[in-house]
Amino acid sequence: MANYSIGVDYGTQSGRAVLVEVGTGKEVATAVKEYTHGVMDEFLPDGTTQLEDDWALQHPSDYLEVLQITIPEVLKKAQVSPKDVIGVGIDFTACTVLPIDEHGTPLCLKEEYMNNPHSYVKLWKHHAAQDEANRLNEIAAKRGETFLQRYGGKISSEWLIPKVWQILNEAPEIYQAADQIVEATDWVISQLTGEIKRNSCTAGYKAIWHKKDGYPSSDFFKALDPRLENVVEDKLSNKIVPIGSKAGEITEKAAKLTGLNPGTAIAVANVDAHVSIPAVGITEPGKILMIMGTSTCHILLGDEEKVVPGMCGVVEDGVIPGYMGYEAGQSCVGDHFEWFTENCVPARYFEEANERNVGIHQLLTEKASNLQVGESGLIALDWWNGNRSTLVDADLTGVLLGATLLTKPEEIYRALIEATAYGTRMIVETFRNHGVPIHEVYACGGIAEKNALMMQIYCDVLNMEIKISASSQTPALGSAMFGAVAAGKERGGYDHIADAAKDMGKVKDDIYQPIKNNVDVYNQLFYEYVRLYDYFGRGENNVMKTLKRIKKESTLENKGETVC
Repeated sequence: MANYSIGVDYGTQSGRAVLVEVGTGKEVATAVKEYTHGVMDEFLPDGTTQLEDDWALQHPSDYLEVLQITIPEVLKKAQVSPKDVIGVGIDFTACTVLPIDEHGTPLCLKEEYMNNPHSYVKLWKHHAAQDEANRLNEIAAKRGETFLQRYGGKISSEWLIPKVWQILNEAPEIYQAADQIVEATDWVISQLTGEIKRNSCTAGYKAIWHKKDGYPSSDFFKALDPRLENVVEDKLSNKIVPIGSKAGEITEKAAKLTGLNPGTAIAVANVDAHVSIPAVGITEPGKILMIMGTSTCHILLGDEEKVVPGMCGVVEDGVIPGYMGYEAGQSCVGDHFEWFTENCVPARYFEEANERNVGIHQLLTEKASNLQVGESGLIALDWWNGNRSTLVDADLTGVLLGATLLTKPEEIYRALIEATAYGTRMIVETFRNHGVPIHEVYACGGIAEKNALMMQIYCDVLNMEIKISASSQTPALGSAMFGAVAAGKERGGYDHIADAAKDMGKVKDDIYQPIKNNVDVYNQLFYEYVRLYDYFGRGENNVMKTLKRIKKESTLENKGETVC
């Protein structure tokens, strides 16, 4: 009889479970559950508590609904018995964090806190802690803190410490009530095993933890704010568990929730991007994987710890045990195109799409594919949601240059695609220029699988072949592989993730190849992109931040609040 593992992938808008055959990597069944509360960026569930700009929250009950609905569904679809499932792994967006009490209950589920925004899950794209991030970076630089170098010189507002500090500053009662502030990925694992175990991946990439040095010193946290001096002991933990190990087993309570048998092995939690590396068969340095969705995360392995400006982090054993794992990212990719279709496309395009029975993205992609490289006369900076790498600045905003009265929607759409490709090339060249080689490119995610135009543009902009994951659910497949490792070889799984990757990780046979004429034109356009990138992103012209300040002041005046 075959053995199976289940991977559960928690994305920005939904969660999905994939039932995978151990040994072959065959995906037997898939189930998806949209989050009931979605992303809360305007109001809390009460419908009256309004959120400020740059907030992005989620509801933890949605995560349990994913387990409750999708796991029984994949078992039913495949007609697989729970006794044949040897392991479960999960992955999550990150940094996605929440405050919990001593029983592990999220504070937003307690009546006294449910109307306080800070009691909820702060999603990865919650950027309202930028002030805290700016102050943290300023103080760390003045003190000469060496950890900054591991994160490209800046800590992002998306990460754990700025978010924790924001809670302390704006809702000290929530900070005091929290027994712990944890990554959502670790919290969900605790709902399966009955015990919180903090994983090394999110701790290393998102919480300034280092395998040898641990967290920054209490003196550093005290320099940030005296109330944070003991934040590690009070709200976090020094006990970090490496990825690739076993977190525990399904409890009786979790068995009732999921339909799985008590005692089923559960892998230590992981991150959606990082868990994808073994799912495409990458087990050695020099190969970069783009995980492409609402945002894009870039992951690669290295033999040495190098200082690379603007990277999101380098963590020993952070992706594959035995290697340095490097992370970089772009915070606006799929969201970029969604914004454009929702706000900038005329009705006649939607009418044409309806008549042809195609989606608006497919229609725009078809029209954009008929354009020659450079034909639109446009260039854009892909900063609609800030810049993660290499500038690490959520206060940067988007630019579209070259528009005229003759500019068409498909030309803008293509320029936005190209802008994200240029952003990836900036990341690749920055790694190379600082001693981290990249000689192969892989991609996964819905965009990589469905949008051939976009992948060809990336191929031409990078002037490199691109291999595409054979799985349409790459993070979930990766999580299932880690679930098989948690079970171990004795129970029909694996003892090391590299062994699982050799058997179960795959890419498609078709490989994107650069087109020389396109490469030549894109080299010219990329030169102009770099000039704009440096001009607006490195301090020569801070107009974007000035505009955000004026916007904020105007908003406060309209509300009758004091402008400081």
